[in-house]
Amino acid sequence: MAINRKKQIIEAATKSFSLFGYKATTMEQVAKLANVGKGTIYTFFNSKEELLDEIITSLISEIKEAAEQAIDPSRTFFENVHRALYRILEFRKQHQLTLKLLQEVRDIGTPTVQEVMKKLDRAVLAYIREKIEQAMQKGEIRACDPEITAFLMFKLYIALVFEWEKDHEPLAEEKIAELFALYFLKGLSR
Repeated sequence: MAINRKKQIIEAATKSFSLFGYKATTMEQVAKLANVGKGTIYTFFNSKEELLDEIITSLISEIKEAAEQAIDPSRTFFENVHRALYRILEFRKQHQLTLKLLQEVRDIGTPTVQEVMKKLDRAVLAYIREKIEQAMQKGEIRACDPEITAFLMFKLYIALVFEWEKDHEPLAEEKIAELFALYFLKGLSR
């Protein structure tokens, strides 16, 4: 029974954060949406920050799972990194919670939200770095600084998927893959 209540609270908080943002969400709203007393929330979570952190931790797992599903062992490192990054950013783009939190960071700059979004980005960067390190060990790519390379790959994707669309037609996945290959393939190829 307790697990169900905790799940209800997490689902209600996710819904509230997605609709109203972190700052505008209150524990009273979450309790009402979860159909539990406010005190019940505090039996599982000490604060609204802790509740958001739990949700983001779960979201990170979902994102990693989506990225792993995009990877095909029969494809090259570059194809797989492209597929994983594209899936990660599509996930972020389609997930109402991340959109609302990114909007809140942009419009209000709520420190707690900035921190959880940094946590999300750090997890994605660590995932990419791990894939780069594996490719170097296998001799698929030349030695490089995996942390800087992961950062550049991630930022290029953000620029091509999110930033470009502000003033241009969205790029097709194939075009993004082509640009990705152009800017990274030649530099890292053996």
